[in-house]
Amino acid sequence: MKKNQTDRLTIQHIKSKGVEGIFGDEAKNHDASVNKVSKVVFKILENSYKTLSFRYREKIGKKEINEKLNAIDQRLGITLFVKNSSIKPDGGIIEVKDRDNNWRIILVSEAKHQGKDIENIQKGILVGKNKNQDLMVAGNAIERSHKNINEIRNIMVGEKHFPYVLFLQGSNFLTKPLTVTRPDGLVIELRHDVGSLNRIDRLTAANYSMPINKNSCENIFITTSSGEKVMLQAVSIFTKATSWTAEEMIPIMIDVAETSLRVLGLNDEP
Repeated sequence: MKKNQTDRLTIQHIKSKGVEGIFGDEAKNHDASVNKVSKVVFKILENSYKTLSFRYREKIGKKEINEKLNAIDQRLGITLFVKNSSIKPDGGIIEVKDRDNNWRIILVSEAKHQGKDIENIQKGILVGKNKNQDLMVAGNAIERSHKNINEIRNIMVGEKHFPYVLFLQGSNFLTKPLTVTRPDGLVIELRHDVGSLNRIDRLTAANYSMPINKNSCENIFITTSSGEKVMLQAVSIFTKATSWTAEEMIPIMIDVAETSLRVLGLNDEP
């Protein structure tokens, strides 16, 4: 069997039911951070694509982003007030060295948790100013995600892929109605289409309101009314009402990273 076939079998094994066996019970840990999971994915890629060089970075400096923009068009990447400013996605940045010895981003990951209504209801905790409500009006903390997304778009403006994965969890990111039972037996319905609770529409702007829970890493091209071709870079948004586990996140992140390698022509590196 050829080496690259063996590598694919290894990755397929991890994607299916091998995660728990390889990484132990920790793979099902609901408190698993996306940062820790991303580093596991980094090791999987290193072990599965031994002819390629990978690196992991916690952050990218604004200066580097501006330099990349300016190299593409001298009108871009000019303004910078704080020279050591940077972005730091929750799960860091994974890159691969291409055939020209340039580092190319293949995975960026973040996780946002907003809305503890499910946990509060299950525990019988009432919320609100007078502690007499089952549901809390949703906040706007997740909107800070757009900054990192836009900066990664800036540094990847010349790429044909956009490997940004956003894991959402919590009652503010429901995609269908959900019922939760209080300790006293009262059943509370959480609606996904109520503005006071749902915040996922604030983030679908980052993927042009395309379907969620889908790998959108490969850029798409649209044609404007004037006949011009425009390239769109969409975030891959995945959402759950409850916490993500490593076992669930790893296959998604590997799939996006492999899509990046395919677009870059590196997935069949001998």
